[in-house]
Amino acid sequence: MPYVTVGKENSGNIDLYYKDWGRGQPIVFSHGWPLSADDWDAQMLFFGQHGYRVIAHDRRGHGRSTQTWDGNEMDTYSDDLAVLFETLDLKDAIMVGHSTGGGEVGRYLGRHGDKRVAKAALISAVPPLMLKTEKNPGGLPNSVFDSLRAALAANRSQFYKEITLPFYGYNRPGAKISEGIREHWWLQGMLGGVKAHYDCIKAFSETDFTEDLKKIDIPVIVMHGDDDQIVPIGAAGLMSAKILKKATLKVYPGFPHGMPTTNADQINADLLAFIKGATVATTA
Repeated sequence: MPYVTVGKENSGNIDLYYKDWGRGQPIVFSHGWPLSADDWDAQMLFFGQHGYRVIAHDRRGHGRSTQTWDGNEMDTYSDDLAVLFETLDLKDAIMVGHSTGGGEVGRYLGRHGDKRVAKAALISAVPPLMLKTEKNPGGLPNSVFDSLRAALAANRSQFYKEITLPFYGYNRPGAKISEGIREHWWLQGMLGGVKAHYDCIKAFSETDFTEDLKKIDIPVIVMHGDDDQIVPIGAAGLMSAKILKKATLKVYPGFPHGMPTTNADQINADLLAFIKGATVATTA
């Protein structure tokens, strides 16, 4: 399996697992917490079949990458991603980030620039800031994230089973539940390291990406469901679209946080249209 070394810890190298399939313009996918590159199955197959080179890595501490004790924060995540970009010598890439991965995309562009990147997509993404503060009154209180940490520490396996319900909107009346999707989420989560996942809650909730978004000069599509129970749209997608210089905002009525999986056909079609430069309607 392909790995890239991004640093060292006490036990040796920190290696990131990645997939690199197909040929053509590269699309680089950054996954959400606490998942892996496998969460992009529906997108990597679709875009690979449409003539793109599709690349996705397991973030440090996640999936098949090294289970790290340190460095589980956004600056390091973006630096790790920069090593992958440089190792593969990617150019004219499309960056796509879901949830925490959207934060990783924002921090990468703010910290490393867009010399290798043509466009980006933020899907159900955490920027500009999830945490409620005086300057961000629409965010969520820290008690929400404390409860996530407590549940993870007490019984990670059970917690990961239960969170799939709001993640995919399966707790809504009339929802058609896929146990296969729930089990796939759980499996991805349990492959990663508990310390990295614990730390990542702070990374995705407390990191302020406002200044990163202000620096981004390339076109960015912001895609968010208005029934997102994990990253509520008000302090996330709607705010990011106001800050970004060249934003296209697409709001999906009733779509859940995990819409790249539950609504893959529409997400893929809209993302393809954006990449090709076509007009994307502002609502689904």
